[in-house]
Order: sequence, then C-alpha cells, then structure tokens
Amino acid sequence: MTFLKTADADILIQSFGAGSRTLVAHGGWVGSGELWMQPFELLSPSWRTITYDHRGTGATISRAPSITFELLVDDLFRVLDHCGVETCVLAGESAGAAVVLEAALRHPDRFTGLVIVSGRYVGSRTPQRDRLLEGCRANFAATMDAFVDACVPEEDCVAERAWGRQIVKRSNPQAAVELMECMEGIDIESRLSRISQRCLVLHGTRDVITPLASSETLASVVPNAKLVIADGAGHVPTVTRPRWIAEQIDEFFQ
Repeated sequence: MTFLKTADADILIQSFGAGSRTLVAHGGWVGSGELWMQPFELLSPSWRTITYDHRGTGATISRAPSITFELLVDDLFRVLDHCGVETCVLAGESAGAAVVLEAALRHPDRFTGLVIVSGRYVGSRTPQRDRLLEGCRANFAATMDAFVDACVPEEDCVAERAWGRQIVKRSNPQAAVELMECMEGIDIESRLSRISQRCLVLHGTRDVITPLASSETLASVVPNAKLVIADGAGHVPTVTRPRWIAEQIDEFFQ
C-alpha cells in the first residue's frame, strides 16, 4: 500500500501478488478500490493486481477545485506510471467503466485487455440519477444505505451490504455529486467500435442500477467482446460473487 502524492491529490494505491500478468482495477461511483479486494485475493497467486481509491472515495484526498472526468482518466495513467506498469489488463466496475473505456480509447497500446463489470459508460441524465443526487444533498447517509440495498439484492449477503455501506460512506455528499455530474456530456458510446482489445463484459441478472442492456450493447459493439451473465447477481458481483469474477477473468485471459 502506498500513496501517490501529486500537486492536487494523495491517491491510495494497493498492490498484491507478483504474477507475470498485471490486472489494474478501478472502482465504481462512490465505491473505492476496496470493491476489488476479494477477487484480487483469488487472482494474486498468478497475477500482479493493483487497485486504487479514485478521487472522492476511500482514503484518497483530492485538493482539486472539483472532480472532473479528465482528472479521473489522468489519474489512472498516473497510477500506471507510478507502479511501473507499461501494459496491463484494465478493469472497471459500474461508473468506473467509463474511465476504463476512455483510457483504452486514448492509449490502446497500454492495455492488453479489458474487464467491464456492471458497466455504466453513458453520461446522459436520467430521473433515477437526479433522484440519487437530490438524496445525496439532502441526507447522504440514508441515501447511501438505500443505494447499497439496491446494489446488493442477494438474500444471503447481509454482511456484504454492511461492508458496502462502510465503503460508500467514506465518500461525502460533495464528492458523490461531483463524481456523478462529471459524467455528463461524455461521449464513449459512439466510439465503442474503435476498441481493439479483448473485452470481458460481466453483468448480473438482478442489477437494478445499471441495466443489463448496457452490457449487451457493449458486447455487441466492441469487436472482441464476450458477455457473461451471472444469474441472480446484483450490481456488485466483485463483492457478492468474487470467485465467479476471478474464474471468468482467469478463463478469458488464459
């Protein structure tokens, strides 16, 4: 574990394993790199795994006037350079998919493959998104509780929901709003066909945060993509189905 200290941020980076292959993973909206801890435990014997708390999440401190999409993408490359990663498989969960896909479009030579879990990559406003931001401004704690309940509908995941609440509440109302609003106006969908890397797309059938149709579109447009669906899984299978996530990654990138 280390902090990457820049002029406007202290970014917490965590690295595990020493395999010949490298997997770098980005968290979701207000979900830190901690979302990837369980799959990393399973993958670390054969992979070098790296994740980090992006701005507005976890232990990372941002001193920028506001969190922007450009900063999130730039930070990803700062982390790669800091860790000495020339090429890797790059993974993104939920809203982190937008950062991952943008990075792959900008510098395809840095990435040998992609993993997109419950990916959200469209910046358009929706009534659901507006209600979520209103809730963050009015009562952040209660909104995060409800958000985690929606993310984790699996009946046998009481502990995972409690853990998820701790993860998202390390963010704060202002950061949560900025992380959502900075997605407005991004245009990734029209460029998906340009993605050249092999792309593993993972999604749960009970995901009510990001529609399954989002991953179906991604897998149909990206030339070298494969969609795998987890029956009964909610929005964060990295937390609720870590073994399934690890197995799919290992199998796809044999």
